Amino acid sequence: MPSFKYEAINKTGEAVTGKLEAEEQSSVAERLRGMGLMVTEIKEVKEFQLFSGLSFGGKVGLADLSLFSRQLAAMINSGIPLTRALNTLGKQSTNQTLSKALTQIAQNVEGGASLSESLKAYPDIFSSLYIDMIYAGEAGGSLEETLTRLSNQLQKSKELRDNIKSATFYPIVVLVFAIVILIGMLFFLVPIFVGFFPADAELPLPTQIIITASDAFRDYWYIIFPVMILLFILIRKYLSSEIGKKQVDRFTFRMPVFGPLVQKTAIAGFARTFASMLGTGIPVVQALDSSGKASGHTLVIEASQKAGE
Repeated sequence: MPSFKYEAINKTGEAVTGKLEAEEQSSVAERLRGMGLMVTEIKEVKEFQLFSGLSFGGKVGLADLSLFSRQLAAMINSGIPLTRALNTLGKQSTNQTLSKALTQIAQNVEGGASLSESLKAYPDIFSSLYIDMIYAGEAGGSLEETLTRLSNQLQKSKELRDNIKSATFYPIVVLVFAIVILIGMLFFLVPIFVGFFPADAELPLPTQIIITASDAFRDYWYIIFPVMILLFILIRKYLSSEIGKKQVDRFTFRMPVFGPLVQKTAIAGFARTFASMLGTGIPVVQALDSSGKASGHTLVIEASQKAGE
């Protein structure tokens, strides 16, 4: 989605700047007007990206968001004004991306925009689920409680993600190590063994295949490796598409041993998010839709949408 850099004037007459993601420039202008800002300039920003999916820049993780939510809740509970709390947390944050965003959000809130509207300017940091819960907390007068719920939920999500990473780390390391050994054998070890065989010897089919693969890798590596990289990019692009994600989810849910773990993890994340949204007063249908999307699994999203209907 394109990014647009904007300059605007808030209700107190101060100049504010920031960046928004939207389909077109008119959508950015409409969103800024909804935040109570008078637009002076909007420019599309061209960002360098790698393989159209990986971009360079500071990333705000679940731990950063959880800590920010808990600290903001504590500061609001102690009677500190929202704008002052946001400015203070922006200065204290060790994450530069979050720090800049909080400073800009504080300016927007000071200019008359609500916290939820101001958070919409940073979709890469704050998900639609996060913003919906903040909006519900503002409307119900329970912002502090909502932030505490968000902090707990983000912390549990991080712990669950860390546990999954720990469980899958060893198999991934073994797989990578095996691939490296295989390539090393094809390049260096197989040619040594080939010299031991008589020229007219009749070799078994598996041995012939290994020798042919070794010769191909050593003689045409400058073709094979670029092709492998291209295949990796194409597969990655397909898996990021809607059809690819659905097929991957179906496959992972049906995998032996790991399938039930993935399925239970997805359902646990959905249930925890759904409970948090209901706790802040968000209607059931909206909570179902947002919780399904937050799970990140297409099958759970489809199920939650059907349940909503």
